[in-house]
Amino acid sequence: MQRETGVKQPRAWQRMLSGRRLDLLDPTPVDIEIEDIAHGLAFVARWNGQTFGDWPYSVAEHSLLVEEIFRKTNPGEAPRWQLAALLHDAPEYVIGDMISPVKAAVGPGYGALDDRLTAAIHIRFGLPAVLPAVIKKAIKSADHVSAWLEAVHIAGFTEAEADKFFGKQAPQQIRGLAIQLRPPVQVRAAFIARHTDLLAQL
Repeated sequence: MQRETGVKQPRAWQRMLSGRRLDLLDPTPVDIEIEDIAHGLAFVARWNGQTFGDWPYSVAEHSLLVEEIFRKTNPGEAPRWQLAALLHDAPEYVIGDMISPVKAAVGPGYGALDDRLTAAIHIRFGLPAVLPAVIKKAIKSADHVSAWLEAVHIAGFTEAEADKFFGKQAPQQIRGLAIQLRPPVQVRAAFIARHTDLLAQL
């Protein structure tokens, strides 16, 4: 007969500003609100905050850029996949944005947590829990274009370094694209507005 140790399990949920309690180990779609996602992402800095400018470059701003790139490089793609591009980093509203070297050090646990949150977020907004491989690949491509731009324009990388880590970008891929640095309240509003617009198109 095993004796009870009296050791409490560590808390695995986070209280959101909406009042929701999101269980990070077993997230459910009903506890996910776009306002919480937008607010969290607007305050999470890309590149661990090591960027030029008076405002951090947020994950929300990055997400808006990735969705724009995805839309431009995949003309005619359905709004639902544009929404998937906008939400591609949505789990970071609760688990933060880890740079690649830190993810490698943490190991597979971070990826599993990200996958569970992604599935719940997708279901909440009418997307498949797991995206079709071709869509996931196209979003990842747009993500690389965004990362290259960010690296060169605000993170202090040379173009040669950015080419090495994120892939060489053709001039037509980056033409007309710009990195924006805005206060979190503005980015949050822009993210929610774009999400609302895409939902209306579904």
